[in-house]
Amino acid sequence: MLTGLGRCAILYMSRVDMSKYKTEIPYGMLDLLLLRTLETMGTMHGYALARRIEQVAGDSLQLSQGSVYPALIRLEQEGWIETEWGLSETNRKVKFYSLTKTGRKQLLTEIANWERTTAMVARFLGEAS
Repeated sequence: MLTGLGRCAILYMSRVDMSKYKTEIPYGMLDLLLLRTLETMGTMHGYALARRIEQVAGDSLQLSQGSVYPALIRLEQEGWIETEWGLSETNRKVKFYSLTKTGRKQLLTEIANWERTTAMVARFLGEAS
């Protein structure tokens, strides 16, 4: 049984409008978003990539460095992106990322996987109505 602050916290949380919070992206979707953004925008550094994804998402999504940079490292290890050091708009030394030929092929695979997944979920949601 909760008393004091614990009870107050639960009562408060139950009254909070959860729609005001940023959306979390489903597992595996970050790779798709990063690859697609690089395909569309061309070479970018990590911070600009994250901000662009947030912008396209209508600011309903907030990406942390703790999720973006490990994903970029993983994509580079897979050979889907390549990196090159350069200077940012603010004259700081940063790593720029660009899509490889293998990455373009992987993007098509990621899109197909996403379309299959959303179609399957849509079938379940359609049964509920």
